[in-house]
Amino acid sequence: MANTQRTARYRELAAALRADVLSGVYGEGGRLPSEEALAASHGVSRGTVRQALALLRAEGVVTSRRGTRRVVLEQPRVQSFAELSSFTRWARSLGEEPGGSVLELRWREADPVEAERLRLPAGERVLWVLRLRTLGGEPVMVERTVYPEPVGALVEAMPPDAVSVTELLEAQGVVLADADHTVDLTLADADDARLLGCAPEAPLLREHRRTSDPTGVPVEWSEDRYRAGTVAFTVHNSLAATALARTLPSSARGVSRQE
Repeated sequence: MANTQRTARYRELAAALRADVLSGVYGEGGRLPSEEALAASHGVSRGTVRQALALLRAEGVVTSRRGTRRVVLEQPRVQSFAELSSFTRWARSLGEEPGGSVLELRWREADPVEAERLRLPAGERVLWVLRLRTLGGEPVMVERTVYPEPVGALVEAMPPDAVSVTELLEAQGVVLADADHTVDLTLADADDARLLGCAPEAPLLREHRRTSDPTGVPVEWSEDRYRAGTVAFTVHNSLAATALARTLPSSARGVSRQE
């Protein structure tokens, strides 16, 4: 119960700060008070403040700068971190109906790449999860994700048909604050072809993603493979920010199976 109360408290604080930001209390490009000042004014611990700020950062409301205790507001992003890092939130932001199901889940030793990405010792135990993601009931993406043991234990306990792992992790106090994305092309293997309804060796859009918590500790390492024509990634550059956005092509509205 105590953990649930702590989780609810940082969300309440994030909601209050978000409302202040949107109402212009701090002004565009302004600075929030220090963690110490926020903790004192809201009657919470600095740990609760850090969790609230990490959530706002994930939503694209604020951005932190190294070497300062304050958080600097930045221009709105093309797409928020929360939507880009969560398939479910991205789909809902477009008015689409997301779905997901765990097809395979097992504990095993991390391979060299996984150990490096998750900053684990070689051979460390990790949870490997294979999920099929859908839009409007149609398969669009195969997700292969590896979790370090503490996070993997939480994921293992989730319902296999959970729509959003991200939201369930947040409810357990695991905040996703940073992510590295690499997007390229790959060819469908036998499992991809079977699950996505495409031809073997058909081109797929692939996204590698490593997500970390507010302290920089990796939370997940994932390889997501999208069926051709179902999503696109765009990059927006400006003096204020560089943003990556995931979009749904107009041709993919009301996604239909492609054989």
